[in-house]
Amino acid sequence: MPLFWKPYKSEVSSFIDELKAKKPTLEQEQRAGRALLWEKQVDRAEQADFRAARVAQQAYVYQTSAK
Repeated sequence: MPLFWKPYKSEVSSFIDELKAKKPTLEQEQRAGRALLWEKQVDRAEQADFRAARVAQQAYVYQTSAK
């Protein structure tokens, strides 16, 4: 290892570290926001019912049925 070697730190990493230092609750707020939109419990039975009730799409969507 060279005598004057310093580990590289990108501008983005520096910015994120600075942002976290200014606002220590940032990660908790991000997790809370993610929980609102993405961390949902999936009801497997209901999901199976939705899949079973699905109607198959025609080969050409805009063709009218001549019945």
